[in-house]
Amino acid sequence: MKPGGVKHVVVIGAGIAGAASAVHLLRDGHRVTILEPGPPGGEQAASYGNGTILNPASVVPVSMPGLWKKVPSYLLDPAGPLTIRWPYLPRLLPWLRRFLRAGATVARVEATARALAPLLADSPDRHRRLAEAAGVGDLVQRRGLLYPYVDRAAFLADALGWRLRRDNGIGWTELDEGALRQQEPALDRRYTFAVFVPEAGNVSDPGAYVGALAAHAEADGARRVEAWATGFRIEQGRLRAVLTETGEILADAAVIAAGARSAVLAAAAGDRVSLESERGYHIVLTEPGIELRHPMLTSDSKVAVVSTRTGLRVAGTVELAGLAAAPDWRRAKALRAVLARTVTGLPAGIADEHIKLWMGHRPSTPDGLPVIGPASATADIVHAFGHGHVGLAAGAMTGQLVADLVMGRRPTIEIGPFSAQRFHA
Repeated sequence: MKPGGVKHVVVIGAGIAGAASAVHLLRDGHRVTILEPGPPGGEQAASYGNGTILNPASVVPVSMPGLWKKVPSYLLDPAGPLTIRWPYLPRLLPWLRRFLRAGATVARVEATARALAPLLADSPDRHRRLAEAAGVGDLVQRRGLLYPYVDRAAFLADALGWRLRRDNGIGWTELDEGALRQQEPALDRRYTFAVFVPEAGNVSDPGAYVGALAAHAEADGARRVEAWATGFRIEQGRLRAVLTETGEILADAAVIAAGARSAVLAAAAGDRVSLESERGYHIVLTEPGIELRHPMLTSDSKVAVVSTRTGLRVAGTVELAGLAAAPDWRRAKALRAVLARTVTGLPAGIADEHIKLWMGHRPSTPDGLPVIGPASATADIVHAFGHGHVGLAAGAMTGQLVADLVMGRRPTIEIGPFSAQRFHA
Protein backbone atom coordinates (compact mmCIF):
# COMPACT_ATOMS: atom_id res chain seq x y z
CA MET A 1 0.00 0.00 0.00
CA LYS A 2 1.45 3.34 -1.02
CA PRO A 3 1.55 6.02 1.68
CA GLY A 4 -1.20 8.63 1.47
CA GLY A 5 -3.77 8.96 -1.26
CA VAL A 6 -7.51 8.32 -1.31
CA LYS A 7 -8.43 4.64 -1.29
CA HIS A 8 -11.54 2.55 -1.31
CA VAL A 9 -11.40 0.71 2.02
CA VAL A 10 -13.71 -2.17 2.89
CA VAL A 11 -14.15 -2.46 6.66
CA ILE A 12 -15.21 -6.01 7.50
CA GLY A 13 -17.28 -5.83 10.66
CA ALA A 14 -19.28 -3.04 12.30
CA GLY A 15 -18.48 -3.69 15.95
CA ILE A 16 -16.69 -1.02 17.93
CA ALA A 17 -13.33 -1.61 16.17
CA GLY A 18 -14.89 -1.57 12.70
CA ALA A 19 -17.20 1.38 13.36
CA ALA A 20 -14.39 3.48 14.87
CA SER A 21 -12.11 2.54 11.98
CA ALA A 22 -14.73 3.63 9.45
CA VAL A 23 -15.13 7.02 11.16
CA HIS A 24 -11.37 7.66 11.23
CA LEU A 25 -10.87 6.49 7.64
CA LEU A 26 -13.57 8.85 6.41
CA ARG A 27 -11.86 11.73 8.21
CA ASP A 28 -8.77 10.98 6.14
CA GLY A 29 -10.83 11.30 2.98
CA HIS A 30 -11.09 7.63 2.01
CA ARG A 31 -14.10 6.01 0.41
CA VAL A 32 -15.44 3.41 2.86
CA THR A 33 -17.67 0.37 2.54
CA ILE A 34 -18.78 -1.31 5.78
CA LEU A 35 -19.41 -5.03 5.36
CA GLU A 36 -21.62 -6.41 8.14
CA PRO A 37 -24.35 -9.07 7.90
CA GLY A 38 -26.32 -7.75 10.89
CA PRO A 39 -27.36 -4.36 12.22
CA PRO A 40 -24.41 -2.42 13.71
CA GLY A 41 -24.66 -2.54 17.49
CA GLY A 42 -27.22 -5.36 17.24
CA GLU A 43 -27.58 -8.23 19.69
CA GLN A 44 -25.46 -10.49 17.49
CA ALA A 45 -22.36 -8.43 18.29
CA ALA A 46 -20.01 -8.54 21.27
CA SER A 47 -20.12 -4.75 21.24
CA TYR A 48 -23.78 -4.95 22.27
CA GLY A 49 -23.44 -7.05 25.40
CA ASN A 50 -20.19 -6.16 27.13
CA GLY A 51 -19.76 -4.75 30.63
CA THR A 52 -19.91 -1.16 29.24
CA ILE A 53 -16.67 -0.13 30.98
CA LEU A 54 -13.94 2.10 29.51
CA ASN A 55 -11.14 1.28 31.88
CA PRO A 56 -7.51 2.39 31.47
CA ALA A 57 -6.72 0.02 34.36
CA SER A 58 -7.66 -3.09 32.33
CA VAL A 59 -4.01 -3.88 31.62
CA VAL A 60 -4.01 -7.09 33.70
CA PRO A 61 -4.42 -10.17 31.47
CA VAL A 62 -6.77 -13.03 32.30
CA SER A 63 -3.89 -15.52 32.29
CA MET A 64 -1.74 -14.88 35.34
CA PRO A 65 0.91 -16.90 37.22
CA GLY A 66 -0.66 -19.85 39.03
CA LEU A 67 -3.84 -19.95 36.93
CA TRP A 68 -2.96 -23.43 35.63
CA LYS A 69 -3.68 -24.86 39.09
CA LYS A 70 -7.32 -23.79 38.79
CA VAL A 71 -8.07 -25.30 35.37
CA PRO A 72 -9.28 -28.70 36.74
CA SER A 73 -11.86 -26.96 38.94
CA TYR A 74 -13.00 -24.86 35.97
CA LEU A 75 -13.75 -28.03 34.06
CA LEU A 76 -16.02 -29.20 36.87
CA ASP A 77 -17.99 -26.01 37.54
CA PRO A 78 -20.41 -25.08 34.73
CA ALA A 79 -21.42 -21.88 36.55
CA GLY A 80 -17.94 -20.65 37.58
CA PRO A 81 -16.14 -17.50 36.39
CA LEU A 82 -14.31 -19.54 33.74
CA THR A 83 -15.55 -22.83 32.38
CA ILE A 84 -14.57 -25.16 29.54
CA ARG A 85 -17.05 -27.52 27.93
CA TRP A 86 -15.59 -31.01 27.93
CA PRO A 87 -16.47 -31.88 24.30
CA TYR A 88 -14.61 -28.78 23.08
CA LEU A 89 -11.43 -29.43 25.07
CA PRO A 90 -9.48 -31.38 22.37
CA ARG A 91 -9.96 -28.57 19.84
CA LEU A 92 -9.18 -25.94 22.48
CA LEU A 93 -5.89 -27.46 23.68
CA PRO A 94 -3.48 -25.55 21.39
CA TRP A 95 -5.07 -22.23 22.39
CA LEU A 96 -5.22 -23.26 26.03
CA ARG A 97 -1.51 -24.18 26.10
CA ARG A 98 -0.63 -20.77 24.68
CA PHE A 99 -3.02 -19.13 27.15
CA LEU A 100 -1.41 -20.76 30.20
CA ARG A 101 2.11 -20.12 28.86
CA ALA A 102 1.31 -16.41 28.34
CA GLY A 103 0.64 -16.01 32.06
CA ALA A 104 3.26 -18.43 33.35
CA THR A 105 5.74 -15.80 34.54
CA VAL A 106 5.63 -12.33 36.00
CA ALA A 107 7.84 -11.06 33.18
CA ARG A 108 5.32 -12.17 30.57
CA VAL A 109 2.34 -10.50 32.21
CA GLU A 110 4.42 -7.35 32.75
CA ALA A 111 5.09 -7.23 29.00
CA THR A 112 1.38 -7.70 28.26
CA ALA A 113 0.42 -4.89 30.61
CA ARG A 114 3.01 -2.55 29.06
CA ALA A 115 1.63 -3.25 25.59
CA LEU A 116 -2.01 -2.72 26.60
CA ALA A 117 -1.47 0.47 28.60
CA PRO A 118 -1.16 2.94 25.66
CA LEU A 119 -4.04 1.22 23.86
CA LEU A 120 -6.33 1.98 26.82
CA ALA A 121 -4.73 5.06 28.36
CA ASP A 122 -7.21 7.78 27.42
CA SER A 123 -10.11 5.60 26.29
CA PRO A 124 -12.93 7.56 28.04
CA ASP A 125 -11.85 10.82 26.38
CA ARG A 126 -11.37 9.21 22.96
CA HIS A 127 -14.81 7.61 23.12
CA ARG A 128 -16.41 10.82 24.32
CA ARG A 129 -15.06 12.64 21.25
CA LEU A 130 -16.31 9.91 18.92
CA ALA A 131 -19.71 9.85 20.61
CA GLU A 132 -20.07 13.62 20.42
CA ALA A 133 -19.26 13.59 16.72
CA ALA A 134 -21.98 10.98 16.26
CA GLY A 135 -24.48 13.05 18.26
CA VAL A 136 -24.63 10.71 21.26
CA GLY A 137 -22.10 12.28 23.62
CA ASP A 138 -24.42 11.65 26.57
CA LEU A 139 -23.87 7.88 26.23
CA VAL A 140 -20.24 8.13 27.37
CA GLN A 141 -19.95 8.84 31.07
CA ARG A 142 -16.99 9.26 33.41
CA ARG A 143 -18.17 8.00 36.79
CA GLY A 144 -15.02 6.15 37.78
CA LEU A 145 -14.87 2.44 38.59
CA LEU A 146 -15.21 0.64 41.89
CA TYR A 147 -13.42 -2.65 42.67
CA PRO A 148 -15.13 -4.02 45.82
CA TYR A 149 -13.30 -6.54 48.03
CA VAL A 150 -14.61 -8.58 50.94
CA ASP A 151 -11.71 -7.23 53.01
CA ARG A 152 -8.28 -5.70 52.69
CA ALA A 153 -6.64 -9.13 52.78
CA ALA A 154 -8.44 -10.04 49.55
CA PHE A 155 -7.10 -6.84 47.99
CA LEU A 156 -3.56 -7.67 49.08
CA ALA A 157 -3.93 -11.11 47.46
CA ASP A 158 -4.31 -9.22 44.14
CA ALA A 159 -1.03 -7.40 44.71
CA LEU A 160 0.52 -8.36 41.36
CA GLY A 161 -2.43 -7.00 39.38
CA TRP A 162 -2.38 -3.70 41.22
CA ARG A 163 1.37 -3.44 40.87
CA LEU A 164 0.98 -3.89 37.10
CA ARG A 165 -1.55 -1.06 37.09
CA ARG A 166 0.66 1.22 39.18
CA ASP A 167 3.69 0.52 36.99
CA ASN A 168 1.65 1.62 33.97
CA GLY A 169 0.53 4.94 35.38
CA ILE A 170 -2.85 4.03 36.90
CA GLY A 171 -3.82 5.86 40.07
CA TRP A 172 -6.50 4.87 42.56
CA THR A 173 -8.00 5.58 45.95
CA GLU A 174 -8.39 2.93 48.65
CA LEU A 175 -11.69 3.01 50.55
CA ASP A 176 -12.22 1.58 54.02
CA GLU A 177 -15.64 0.32 55.06
CA GLY A 178 -16.98 3.72 56.10
CA ALA A 179 -15.84 5.48 52.93
CA LEU A 180 -17.14 2.60 50.84
CA ARG A 181 -20.64 2.90 52.32
CA GLN A 182 -20.70 6.59 51.44
CA GLN A 183 -19.39 5.96 47.92
CA GLU A 184 -21.82 3.15 47.07
CA PRO A 185 -24.72 2.73 49.56
CA ALA A 186 -26.32 -0.10 47.56
CA LEU A 187 -23.27 -2.38 47.81
CA ASP A 188 -23.79 -5.47 49.97
CA ARG A 189 -22.26 -5.11 53.43
CA ARG A 190 -20.09 -8.20 53.10
CA TYR A 191 -17.75 -5.94 51.11
CA THR A 192 -15.65 -3.94 53.57
CA PHE A 193 -12.89 -2.55 51.34
CA ALA A 194 -12.67 -1.19 47.79
CA VAL A 195 -10.42 0.48 45.27
CA PHE A 196 -11.77 3.39 43.24
CA VAL A 197 -10.24 4.24 39.83
CA PRO A 198 -11.39 7.78 38.93
CA GLU A 199 -10.03 7.71 35.35
CA ALA A 200 -12.48 5.04 34.19
CA GLY A 201 -15.67 5.67 32.29
CA ASN A 202 -18.48 3.64 30.80
CA VAL A 203 -21.00 3.64 27.95
CA SER A 204 -24.58 3.64 29.16
CA ASP A 205 -25.82 1.79 26.05
CA PRO A 206 -22.99 0.14 24.05
CA GLY A 207 -25.28 -1.20 21.34
CA ALA A 208 -26.81 2.22 20.69
CA TYR A 209 -23.35 3.80 20.75
CA VAL A 210 -21.89 1.46 18.14
CA GLY A 211 -25.02 1.80 16.03
CA ALA A 212 -24.70 5.58 16.20
CA LEU A 213 -21.05 5.46 15.10
CA ALA A 214 -21.96 3.32 12.10
CA ALA A 215 -24.84 5.65 11.23
CA HIS A 216 -22.48 8.62 11.57
CA ALA A 217 -20.09 6.94 9.13
CA GLU A 218 -22.93 6.35 6.67
CA ALA A 219 -24.03 9.97 6.99
CA ASP A 220 -20.46 10.97 6.12
CA GLY A 221 -20.53 8.87 2.96
CA ALA A 222 -19.80 5.27 3.96
CA ARG A 223 -21.76 2.56 2.19
CA ARG A 224 -23.00 -0.41 4.23
CA VAL A 225 -23.41 -3.84 2.64
CA GLU A 226 -25.23 -6.61 4.50
CA ALA A 227 -23.19 -9.71 3.67
CA TRP A 228 -20.53 -12.05 5.05
CA ALA A 229 -16.97 -11.62 3.87
CA THR A 230 -15.45 -14.90 2.66
CA GLY A 231 -11.94 -13.97 1.53
CA PHE A 232 -9.84 -11.76 -0.71
CA ARG A 233 -8.60 -11.52 -4.27
CA ILE A 234 -4.92 -10.67 -4.03
CA GLU A 235 -2.79 -10.31 -7.17
CA GLN A 236 0.95 -9.62 -7.23
CA GLY A 237 0.93 -8.67 -3.58
CA ARG A 238 -1.89 -6.13 -3.93
CA LEU A 239 -5.49 -6.39 -2.77
CA ARG A 240 -7.91 -6.21 -5.67
CA ALA A 241 -11.21 -7.19 -4.07
CA VAL A 242 -12.95 -8.46 -0.95
CA LEU A 243 -14.94 -11.63 -1.62
CA THR A 244 -18.41 -11.95 -0.13
CA GLU A 245 -21.23 -14.47 -0.22
CA THR A 246 -22.96 -12.27 -2.80
CA GLY A 247 -19.98 -11.42 -5.00
CA GLU A 248 -16.80 -9.40 -4.84
CA ILE A 249 -16.27 -5.77 -3.84
CA LEU A 250 -13.39 -4.03 -5.58
CA ALA A 251 -11.09 -2.46 -3.00
CA ASP A 252 -7.70 -0.84 -2.53
CA ALA A 253 -7.55 -1.76 1.17
CA ALA A 254 -9.46 -3.81 3.71
CA VAL A 255 -9.77 -3.96 7.48
CA ILE A 256 -10.47 -7.27 9.22
CA ALA A 257 -12.60 -6.32 12.23
CA ALA A 258 -14.94 -9.30 12.25
CA GLY A 259 -14.54 -10.16 15.92
CA ALA A 260 -14.47 -13.83 16.85
CA ARG A 261 -14.98 -14.78 13.19
CA SER A 262 -11.80 -13.04 12.03
CA ALA A 263 -9.44 -16.03 12.05
CA VAL A 264 -10.61 -17.44 8.70
CA LEU A 265 -10.20 -14.05 7.03
CA ALA A 266 -6.79 -13.58 8.63
CA ALA A 267 -5.72 -16.95 7.22
CA ALA A 268 -6.87 -15.82 3.76
CA ALA A 269 -4.58 -12.81 4.24
CA GLY A 270 -1.58 -14.99 5.10
CA ASP A 271 -1.76 -15.14 8.90
CA ARG A 272 -2.82 -18.13 10.97
CA VAL A 273 -3.70 -16.57 14.30
CA SER A 274 -4.73 -18.26 17.53
CA LEU A 275 -8.22 -16.94 18.20
CA GLU A 276 -11.06 -18.29 20.33
CA SER A 277 -14.47 -17.12 21.42
CA GLU A 278 -14.52 -16.35 25.13
CA ARG A 279 -18.28 -16.60 25.33
CA GLY A 280 -19.65 -14.01 27.74
CA TYR A 281 -23.11 -13.71 29.28
CA HIS A 282 -25.11 -10.89 30.75
CA ILE A 283 -28.44 -10.26 32.41
CA VAL A 284 -30.24 -6.93 32.52
CA LEU A 285 -32.91 -6.15 35.10
CA THR A 286 -35.07 -3.65 33.27
CA GLU A 287 -36.83 -2.46 36.47
CA PRO A 288 -34.22 -2.96 39.21
CA GLY A 289 -35.58 -0.41 41.67
CA ILE A 290 -32.08 0.92 42.40
CA GLU A 291 -29.38 2.84 40.55
CA LEU A 292 -25.70 2.45 41.33
CA ARG A 293 -23.55 5.55 41.61
CA HIS A 294 -20.56 3.89 39.96
CA PRO A 295 -19.84 0.91 37.70
CA MET A 296 -18.28 -1.97 39.63
CA LEU A 297 -15.97 -4.89 38.88
CA THR A 298 -16.36 -7.42 41.67
CA SER A 299 -13.15 -9.02 42.90
CA ASP A 300 -14.73 -12.32 43.91
CA SER A 301 -17.26 -13.04 41.15
CA LYS A 302 -15.24 -11.32 38.38
CA VAL A 303 -18.26 -9.59 36.83
CA ALA A 304 -19.22 -6.04 35.93
CA VAL A 305 -22.27 -4.60 37.68
CA VAL A 306 -23.43 -1.36 36.06
CA SER A 307 -26.55 0.80 35.95
CA THR A 308 -27.21 1.45 32.27
CA ARG A 309 -29.82 3.24 30.20
CA THR A 310 -31.69 -0.05 29.72
CA GLY A 311 -31.44 -1.33 33.30
CA LEU A 312 -29.05 -2.89 35.79
CA ARG A 313 -26.54 -5.00 33.85
CA VAL A 314 -24.43 -7.84 35.22
CA ALA A 315 -21.92 -9.03 32.63
CA GLY A 316 -18.93 -11.29 32.60
CA THR A 317 -17.63 -14.82 33.01
CA VAL A 318 -15.79 -16.83 30.37
CA GLU A 319 -17.06 -19.96 28.67
CA LEU A 320 -14.78 -21.74 26.21
CA ALA A 321 -16.98 -23.77 23.89
CA GLY A 322 -16.45 -22.38 20.39
CA LEU A 323 -18.71 -20.43 18.08
CA ALA A 324 -21.26 -23.13 17.27
CA ALA A 325 -22.36 -24.48 20.65
CA ALA A 326 -25.76 -23.48 22.00
CA PRO A 327 -25.81 -21.03 24.95
CA ASP A 328 -25.78 -22.51 28.44
CA TRP A 329 -28.35 -20.24 30.04
CA ARG A 330 -27.45 -21.57 33.48
CA ARG A 331 -24.46 -19.24 33.28
CA ALA A 332 -26.67 -16.22 32.69
CA LYS A 333 -29.06 -17.24 35.43
CA ALA A 334 -26.14 -17.69 37.82
CA LEU A 335 -25.38 -13.98 37.30
CA ARG A 336 -28.69 -13.19 38.99
CA ALA A 337 -27.48 -14.96 42.12
CA VAL A 338 -24.21 -13.01 41.88
CA LEU A 339 -26.18 -9.79 41.69
CA ALA A 340 -28.20 -10.70 44.78
CA ARG A 341 -24.92 -11.19 46.68
CA THR A 342 -23.47 -7.92 45.39
CA VAL A 343 -26.13 -5.24 45.87
CA THR A 344 -29.00 -4.64 48.24
CA GLY A 345 -32.42 -3.11 47.66
CA LEU A 346 -33.48 -5.22 44.68
CA PRO A 347 -37.21 -5.92 44.53
CA ALA A 348 -38.29 -9.43 45.48
CA GLY A 349 -39.73 -11.73 42.87
CA ILE A 350 -38.70 -9.91 39.69
CA ALA A 351 -40.89 -11.13 36.84
CA ASP A 352 -39.19 -12.92 33.95
CA GLU A 353 -40.34 -10.24 31.49
CA HIS A 354 -38.13 -7.76 33.36
CA ILE A 355 -35.00 -9.93 33.04
CA LYS A 356 -33.14 -10.01 29.73
CA LEU A 357 -30.54 -12.72 29.05
CA TRP A 358 -27.76 -12.47 26.46
CA MET A 359 -24.73 -14.43 25.25
CA GLY A 360 -22.02 -13.24 22.87
CA HIS A 361 -18.54 -13.99 21.58
CA ARG A 362 -15.46 -12.13 22.77
CA PRO A 363 -12.69 -12.51 20.15
CA SER A 364 -9.75 -13.55 22.31
CA THR A 365 -6.12 -14.39 21.69
CA PRO A 366 -4.28 -16.58 24.20
CA ASP A 367 -1.79 -13.88 25.19
CA GLY A 368 -4.43 -11.25 25.92
CA LEU A 369 -3.24 -8.89 23.18
CA PRO A 370 -5.27 -7.89 20.11
CA VAL A 371 -4.16 -8.41 16.53
CA ILE A 372 -3.53 -5.00 14.97
CA GLY A 373 -1.28 -4.40 11.99
CA PRO A 374 -0.66 -5.26 8.34
CA ALA A 375 -1.35 -8.75 7.05
CA SER A 376 1.46 -10.96 5.79
CA ALA A 377 0.02 -11.47 2.30
CA THR A 378 -0.29 -7.74 1.64
CA ALA A 379 -0.07 -4.54 3.66
CA ASP A 380 -3.28 -3.51 1.88
CA ILE A 381 -5.12 -5.63 4.48
CA VAL A 382 -5.06 -4.45 8.09
CA HIS A 383 -5.93 -6.63 11.07
CA ALA A 384 -8.07 -5.08 13.85
CA PHE A 385 -9.53 -7.85 16.01
CA GLY A 386 -8.91 -10.10 19.00
CA HIS A 387 -9.36 -7.54 21.78
CA GLY A 388 -10.88 -9.97 24.28
CA HIS A 389 -12.03 -8.25 27.46
CA VAL A 390 -10.86 -4.76 26.41
CA GLY A 391 -12.62 -4.47 23.06
CA LEU A 392 -14.94 -1.61 23.90
CA ALA A 393 -12.28 0.44 25.69
CA ALA A 394 -9.61 -0.20 23.04
CA GLY A 395 -11.91 0.36 20.08
CA ALA A 396 -11.36 4.09 19.76
CA MET A 397 -7.56 3.86 19.64
CA THR A 398 -7.79 0.85 17.33
CA GLY A 399 -9.77 2.93 14.85
CA GLN A 400 -7.03 5.57 14.89
CA LEU A 401 -4.31 2.94 14.41
CA VAL A 402 -6.15 1.47 11.43
CA ALA A 403 -6.40 4.90 9.82
CA ASP A 404 -2.69 5.48 10.44
CA LEU A 405 -1.77 2.19 8.76
CA VAL A 406 -4.04 2.70 5.75
CA MET A 407 -2.70 6.22 5.28
CA GLY A 408 0.91 5.13 5.63
CA ARG A 409 1.49 7.20 8.78
CA ARG A 410 3.57 6.13 11.73
CA PRO A 411 1.09 4.56 14.18
CA THR A 412 0.09 6.67 17.16
CA ILE A 413 1.46 4.05 19.57
CA GLU A 414 3.83 1.08 19.34
CA ILE A 415 1.97 -1.80 17.66
CA GLY A 416 4.77 -4.37 17.43
CA PRO A 417 3.32 -6.53 20.25
CA PHE A 418 0.01 -6.77 18.36
CA SER A 419 1.49 -8.19 15.15
CA ALA A 420 -0.20 -11.27 13.69
CA GLN A 421 3.25 -12.62 12.91
CA ARG A 422 3.79 -13.39 16.61
CA PHE A 423 1.72 -16.55 16.06
CA HIS A 424 3.95 -17.81 13.23
CA ALA A 425 6.68 -19.08 15.54
